Amino acid sequence: MQPAPSPSSPSVPSPAGEPVVVDRRSGPYGEVVLRRRGERYEIIANGCFLMDTSDGRSERLLVDAALAALPADRPRPSVLIGGLGVGFSLARAAAEPRWGRIAVVEREEAVIDWHRSGPLAAVSGAALADPRTEILHTDLVRHLRAAPRGETYDALCLDIDNGPDWTVTEDNDSLYTPDGLAACRERLTPGGVLAVWSAQPSAAFEQALRNAGFLRVRTEEIPVARGVPDAVHLASGPA
Repeated sequence: MQPAPSPSSPSVPSPAGEPVVVDRRSGPYGEVVLRRRGERYEIIANGCFLMDTSDGRSERLLVDAALAALPADRPRPSVLIGGLGVGFSLARAAAEPRWGRIAVVEREEAVIDWHRSGPLAAVSGAALADPRTEILHTDLVRHLRAAPRGETYDALCLDIDNGPDWTVTEDNDSLYTPDGLAACRERLTPGGVLAVWSAQPSAAFEQALRNAGFLRVRTEEIPVARGVPDAVHLASGPA
């Protein structure tokens, strides 16, 4: 995660790749900004670059790897996607007919608006119209801890930070603690899969997953043009 460059005036075109602010909102978790840079869109949270629409390979892998890791005897598994983002993970899930239920938790109302009636609808429009899709406007950590007993998912695909070692807000830190990982485990069906996106591999987080009682802990890496690879941390709950 790197600090976002200063946005230019939204009235100025960006043919040379200068960012243009499309929308800016302030909310209970700070400021979120949608910017356009040439043909791609970027989401900035509290001055930090989160993601853009330039690639999406690792966000798709987040969903694909979780599905592949599930037991083959689950023909219609359910998935909870933590973080709507630019919509790549949701779109990937909706394109896969095996998923039976697709729930997406997103705490930023602005991000939901950008998908429902803004420019990000180009990525997620078909997925939002899919009858399997449900958008939950709430905080992920709160949802995992406060959901009714027995409300479980076959897969949790979480992408709310730049990784367990670099969170967007302090509120998210608790997700990666023993208590937070226990809440994830409790929301999984027996043998369900937890997948966590990260901007870089984290050996410490792998160990934290093992300490929290997860099995078959491993990391899949996705090469990027510059810097360390993106990563998807995978683990299975007890059967």
